[in-house]
Amino acid sequence: MEKEIRTPLIERGIKKLKAGERVFITGKIYTARDLAHKRFMETISQKRKLPVNLKDQIIYYCGPTPAKPGNIIGSAGPTTSSRMDEMTGPLLALGLKGAIGKGQRDEKVLKMFKKHRAIYFVATGGAGALLAQNIKAARVVAYPDLGPEAVYELEVYKFPVFVANDIYGNNIFKRRRIREK
Repeated sequence: MEKEIRTPLIERGIKKLKAGERVFITGKIYTARDLAHKRFMETISQKRKLPVNLKDQIIYYCGPTPAKPGNIIGSAGPTTSSRMDEMTGPLLALGLKGAIGKGQRDEKVLKMFKKHRAIYFVATGGAGALLAQNIKAARVVAYPDLGPEAVYELEVYKFPVFVANDIYGNNIFKRRRIREK
């Protein structure tokens, strides 16, 4: 089943999403990879305000490549989410409602997603050029010195993802697999 959602995420919209469903996201999302997350954690530990308000937002674990002339953005594929596991809890506590990446998350992190009623989405790895076609605008909003790992605000239209973990704790990576006979 396919669904469409808009950002910012609201409880009413995300409580209808179930693990395994294909979803198309429209609105603003933010990129943040390892280095941006480390800066977020430094800022939080210093009890300072983050450079972007993540309440009800989605972070896309992505470091887009530079845009070729005439393009909005270069390739924009997901990076491995587990690298952000230890830094996810504090962002969820600040109101983050979604993350997009690839691969499984640690069980402890999944419990945090459930506790904060947030969603973990997966995007197709290796399809960064294709995913970039759903990005309609891109601008650096924090940490420009990090280059591709800077925080970008992306305006996406029908950005294709799958719900990997819903707010109820369901997990597509733990579903029973049907084997061919």
